[in-house]
Amino acid sequence: MDQKRLPLFIAIALAILLGFQYLMPPPRRAPVVVPSPAVHTPAPGVAGGSVGNGPAGPGTQAVHVPAPANVPRLAIDGPRVVGSMSLLGARLDDIRLKDYHDTVSHASPLVRVLEPLSDPQPSYVQFGWSGPDGVKMPGDDTVWTSSGGTVQLGHPVTLAWDNGAGLVFQIAISIDDNYLFSVTQSVHATGTASVQVWPWERVRRDYQPPAAGYSVLFEGLLGVMDDRLSTQSYSSVKSAAAKHGGVGYDHTGAGGWAGFTDKYWLTALIPAQDVTVRTSWNQWMDNGEERYQVSYATEQPEHVAPGGTASFASRVFVGAKEVHLLDAYQARAGIPLLSYAVDWGWFFFLTKPFYYALDFIYSLTGNFGVAILIFTLGVKILFYPIAARSYQQMGKMRLLGPKIQQVRERYKDDPTKLQSEMMSVYKAENVSPVSGCAPMLLQIPVFFSLYKVILVTIEMRHAPFFGWIQDLSATDPTNIFNLFGLLPFDPSLLSPYLHLGIWPLIMGGTMYIQQKLNPPAPDPAQAKMLQFMPLIFMFTMGRFPAGLVIYWSWNNALTFAQQWYIQRSAKLSPKSARLAK
Repeated sequence: MDQKRLPLFIAIALAILLGFQYLMPPPRRAPVVVPSPAVHTPAPGVAGGSVGNGPAGPGTQAVHVPAPANVPRLAIDGPRVVGSMSLLGARLDDIRLKDYHDTVSHASPLVRVLEPLSDPQPSYVQFGWSGPDGVKMPGDDTVWTSSGGTVQLGHPVTLAWDNGAGLVFQIAISIDDNYLFSVTQSVHATGTASVQVWPWERVRRDYQPPAAGYSVLFEGLLGVMDDRLSTQSYSSVKSAAAKHGGVGYDHTGAGGWAGFTDKYWLTALIPAQDVTVRTSWNQWMDNGEERYQVSYATEQPEHVAPGGTASFASRVFVGAKEVHLLDAYQARAGIPLLSYAVDWGWFFFLTKPFYYALDFIYSLTGNFGVAILIFTLGVKILFYPIAARSYQQMGKMRLLGPKIQQVRERYKDDPTKLQSEMMSVYKAENVSPVSGCAPMLLQIPVFFSLYKVILVTIEMRHAPFFGWIQDLSATDPTNIFNLFGLLPFDPSLLSPYLHLGIWPLIMGGTMYIQQKLNPPAPDPAQAKMLQFMPLIFMFTMGRFPAGLVIYWSWNNALTFAQQWYIQRSAKLSPKSARLAK
């Protein structure tokens, strides 16, 4: 390979960097297989086909329910969540997170993960039962009574409803010191007849959430079944549901969890791990609106003998995808692969360790931006032996430039002889024309993994650096095209490329200075094209998270210092000088 192929290499490297997530699936993700609905025979009383205005999964009622103006509610006030639960239909539909705000300002509203039917973006968790025909079950219009008080840490509350025909239904709900609700559904038979019931639970989104807009970030329906992570985007579940009667995914087995994931938030149903349940992901249209649902129903009925009680225990996670917390729930609460709710990507074997390294440095410095700088320095030290040899060769390549030009002029009419003589000069110095590729190849997985850490981990959200950078996960808020805020308009509204902040300018400058240390391309056209690379990267990186641009700028500065120190000691052997004569 000679320098004529260097632009091709750069293009391929960029394609790998920006398109790797499309080309390769994330680890341990099982393909979603949707069996025909005809294969599954629903249990008695469990909706399995079309009901009302749309299809229904296990234990669902897809009929349209108007949003009432006044609904009796059960207050919830946990250590890290606040909200309420609708006593109409037993919906957990109002959860806000005490530690997170919509913007960096603490005066902004708390992040709201679940919203009631009366709000523009209804999202809720609901609990219920299905039963044989003729047995009255609680439904969407059932008004439950509360045992009193507020759901708090150490203070569970029980909802109850009597069907008036010998069955009393109860839902006991409690919360831990973070985001995990524990729910026990029970049925007590007060009459003289036995009955079979199928407990179910579901999480609904009666709208299609707007995506964060990152191609390397998964948002949608996900779950762990058979110890494997399965995912479906909103568009893919919609497409599958259109082909299979509203069912986007269907699975029967014990263990696991399922729900909806956003960039930073997760709502997941976690049934008892030793109970066989049927998992369904559904999509349908209702009054012109998108409806998405993840539901569980027990595969086998619960038998309630006269005077007896049958119960079904489950848990619900509603909160932030904090890495250490998910790891703790996975290890101590026995929730399999819950940490995979964070989209670590294909380079998970680098991304997750990178996060822990940054988090450890952050615990010492108190600033994630400083942690990124120290981490980058550590990576440079780790790869110094490889980089040193590469930069030594690049230094020799720079010194060989005049001699290579002499060879080109001497044999410009004989391409075969020219190639042979050039390779002789390179061989005399034991250098490769693409000696600078090694550091770039090493940077690609490091860059991409760090990009994922900054993009997907909530610990980076609203994490400040210094000065005007108050959120490392967001773009640099300054913009040269409005004179850094002096002109009262946002140029990026005209084009996203018209956003170029101070840190992207710094990054472009450091890249340009570093480029000056590299040997020039012998072809003038190639040399001119390479001169534009800092400008291209500057505009491209202008829309990336500020933390990543800071990393790239600092990495360029360290590379320049390292390269200058190594290359200044490079010397040519007398043999190459003789070959060039």
